[in-house]
Amino acid sequence: MTSAISILDAITVPQSAGRAIPDAATRETIGHAPVHTLADLEEAIASARTAQPAWEALGHGERSRILHAVADDLDANAEELAVLLSREQGKPLNGPNARFEVGACAVWTRNAADTVLEPEVVFEAGTARADVHYGALGVVGAIGPWNWPMMISVWQIAPSLRMGNAVVVKPSGFTPLSVLALVEIFNRHLPDGVLTAVTGDREIGSTLAAHPDVDKIMFTGSTPTGRKIVEASANNLARLTLELGGNDAGIVLPGTNVAAHAEDLFWGCFINTGQTCAALKRLYVHDSVYDETVDALAQLARTMPMGHGLEETNVLGPLQNQNQFDIVQRLVDDARAAGARIVAGGEAAAHLGPLFYQPTVVADITDGASLVDEEQFGPAIPVIRYTDVDDAIARANASEQGLGASVWSDDPEAALAVAHRLQAGTVWINQHGALNPQVPFGGTKASGYGQEFGAAGLKAVAAPKVISR
Repeated sequence: MTSAISILDAITVPQSAGRAIPDAATRETIGHAPVHTLADLEEAIASARTAQPAWEALGHGERSRILHAVADDLDANAEELAVLLSREQGKPLNGPNARFEVGACAVWTRNAADTVLEPEVVFEAGTARADVHYGALGVVGAIGPWNWPMMISVWQIAPSLRMGNAVVVKPSGFTPLSVLALVEIFNRHLPDGVLTAVTGDREIGSTLAAHPDVDKIMFTGSTPTGRKIVEASANNLARLTLELGGNDAGIVLPGTNVAAHAEDLFWGCFINTGQTCAALKRLYVHDSVYDETVDALAQLARTMPMGHGLEETNVLGPLQNQNQFDIVQRLVDDARAAGARIVAGGEAAAHLGPLFYQPTVVADITDGASLVDEEQFGPAIPVIRYTDVDDAIARANASEQGLGASVWSDDPEAALAVAHRLQAGTVWINQHGALNPQVPFGGTKASGYGQEFGAAGLKAVAAPKVISR
C-alpha cells in the first residue's frame, strides 16, 4: 500500500515552483500545487489527441479491466486519499464525507467499467435494418468543482475513459491536490497521455472549453460559469454536459410524521456542510407540522458534531473557502435583519477555526428573502411555512434553477402526485440528494443539461453512429 506522504510527494512541487494549498480547517499549508501555463495545457491536449486512438483500439473489455484495476487501487489507498481530501476540502472523515467520497470513487469507476452499452436496433423490417453504435468522441475536457472534487472528477473521467476517450482534467483552484492524487492513481494503470490534470487559473478552464481539439466539455459548477463555458465552446461546437447550480426545494406535506424523517431531512440540507449542488436549499413545510419540523431540525443542528475533519467524532466541517463563508454569513445576516427567526446557529463558530459557521435553521421567512431566493451553498436552511399545497408547488417551481427537489410524506400517492409536478431533473421522495451510479442524473432549466451515470452517462461521452442496411 502506498502511504499518504508518497502520494502527496508525487503530486506536489517545491514551494518556489508552486502555489500553497491550505488546510480548510486550520489554514496551514498542506503542500504546493503546480501552476500550469497555457503551454502546458496545449501539450496536454496534444498528448491526449495522440494517445486517444490507441486507447480506443484496446476495446471495451480491456478498458474495463483497467478501470477495475484503478478501482482496486483506489480502495487500497482509500484512507490516505480520504485524509488528503478531508484536509484540503474540509469535510470530516466520517459521516457522508471524505471516506464516503473516496469509496464512491471506486464504486462509480467500477460502474463505468461494468455498464453494458450494446448497439441498439432502432428499425428492422424484412431485410432492412438500422442500428446505433457508440464510439469515442476523442478528447474530453473535464472541469470540476471544489465541493466533491474527487467524486465528481470520477463522474467525468471514468465513463469518458470507458468509451475510449482521452481526458484533460482542470481541477478547481481550491482543491487541486485531491484531484491530482486521484489522477495519480488512475495513471498508474493508463497509457501515457490518456489522462492529464492541468492546474491553474480560470484562463486554463476557458481555454480548455474553447479549444478546437477538445470534442466534449463536462463541467460541474455555478450557473454563471456554465453560461461562460457555453459561450467559449461555441466556435468549436464541443458537446457539453453541464451540471450547474441548484436551489433545491423540499416540500413537507400535511400529516407527515416529522420525527420519522427528521434526520434524513437534516442530511438533505447539511450534507458536506451544505456545500452540495443538489442539497436541500429551501424547505416548504405545511402549517400543521411547521413548528415540529423547525424544532426537530434545530435540535439536530445544535447537537451535530462539528470541527476539524481528522477528528473521528466530527461529521460537519468548515466552509471550504473565504468567499463561500462570506456568502453564507451575508445571507443569514440579511435574513435576521429582515425579521426572520434564527432558531439554531446564525453565527460563525470562530472557536473552531476561521471558516466554520454554525449549522443554522431559519424560520418565519418567505420567498423574496435572499436566503430563500439565492443558493446559499452552506450550513443554513430557510424553513418556509405554507397552507396550500398548490401554492407550495408554485413557489418551489418559481426558481430559475431545477437540479433536484424532494417531497416528504407518509402518503405515497400524495407524494408521487406532487413529485410529478415539480420542475427538477431529479425528484426524491422521503430523501434528498441520494444518488445511484445506474440512475441518470442531471438538471433542468438553469441547472444545466445532459445526464451522467449508467448507460445515459456513457452515451453522453460517446459519438453515436447509425448504420443502415
